[in-house]
Amino acid sequence: MTRDRCKLFLPLMGTVLAGFISIANAESQKPAYQPISIDGFYDAIKHWNDRTGEAGVEHFELNQIESIADNLLLYQRDSGGWPTNKHPLRVVSADERKRALEDKSLADASFDNRNIYPQIEYLSKAFKQTGDTRYRDAALKGLRYTLDRQYPNGGWAHSPDRTDLAYFRHITIADEVMPGVLTFLRKVAVGKYPFDYIDGTLRNRAAQAVAKGDALLLDLQVRIGGKRTGWAGQYHEKTLRPAQGRAYELPGVLAWETVPVLKYLMSIDNPSAEIVDAVNAGATWLESAKLAGFRIDRVEADSQRFDYHAADYDLVVVEDAGAKPIWARFYDLETSEPFLANRDGKRVYQLSEVDAERRTGYSWYGYWPANFLEAEYPAWQQKTAKNSIGN
Repeated sequence: MTRDRCKLFLPLMGTVLAGFISIANAESQKPAYQPISIDGFYDAIKHWNDRTGEAGVEHFELNQIESIADNLLLYQRDSGGWPTNKHPLRVVSADERKRALEDKSLADASFDNRNIYPQIEYLSKAFKQTGDTRYRDAALKGLRYTLDRQYPNGGWAHSPDRTDLAYFRHITIADEVMPGVLTFLRKVAVGKYPFDYIDGTLRNRAAQAVAKGDALLLDLQVRIGGKRTGWAGQYHEKTLRPAQGRAYELPGVLAWETVPVLKYLMSIDNPSAEIVDAVNAGATWLESAKLAGFRIDRVEADSQRFDYHAADYDLVVVEDAGAKPIWARFYDLETSEPFLANRDGKRVYQLSEVDAERRTGYSWYGYWPANFLEAEYPAWQQKTAKNSIGN
């Protein structure tokens, strides 16, 4: 390189290096945010993955909280709620973003699959870290949506603004709709982090909503032969009788759904005598409802893609005298006899009688009450007994 060319090249090189240094300095000056847990979205993410089976899409890292929070803003409806089963970590394409903006006015917000309150909590935490008032305002809008959609009797519907299917308006226990919403509102009512920025008026509304919701939960505990048992998955919003959800979700007492209700009631400080009685009765019913002498095995099968999931396995019942206790999901409202069902609404009593799509795509049996009965409930009993002595 000639001396003249060097004279021309060196200033250019200096400019480029200065640019890189400037970019590096800008990057280093960006705030380092702490990751916010996405545990509240596990159900949404699972449903998204089951439904789409997509691969190769980029995802944000957990410390990219602004990008994740912006995704939540993108999918929030004008009403203040959110549709179900959106993956918060996905890097959204331009076409997806365009469609999401076009869908803002849809009345498809739902509390199903542990939805809406996780978005509010995440946005509140993002606001606390970033100071971005967009996240605060969206969280408050979601909170008002939650409070405004409570029925006068204290319940929350599966999907409050949808009218196309009857079960959307039913008061819902399944997927932790009522227990989840009430747990969330309890934190709001006392101003627990990250909700300590919420004003007194909204916190008072949250406290009133909790009181009504708690009273309704106790009323909804199913009685068989005059004894309290567990809870149904859904209830008619006016008659308060156990109601059918989807075609295969027939009215019944549900073991899985009962556990979160009992955990919620046990989380209440200084529980009333009625709450204590409800928890004790629910635990007694779960103990009586456990099944023995068999286990459920997963076996290899031809891969199949269904509308809502894919499966390369099947589930079979295996007799096993040494198997640990297991629970059915559904129990009869009069006899407490376990049962299952198909998409045609027909009740059956053997897992083998359930169609492959529902056999592999729904949890008919499980161990949901095991840890509750073995550890959580006994610990609560001891705590409650000590508090009673102390008083």
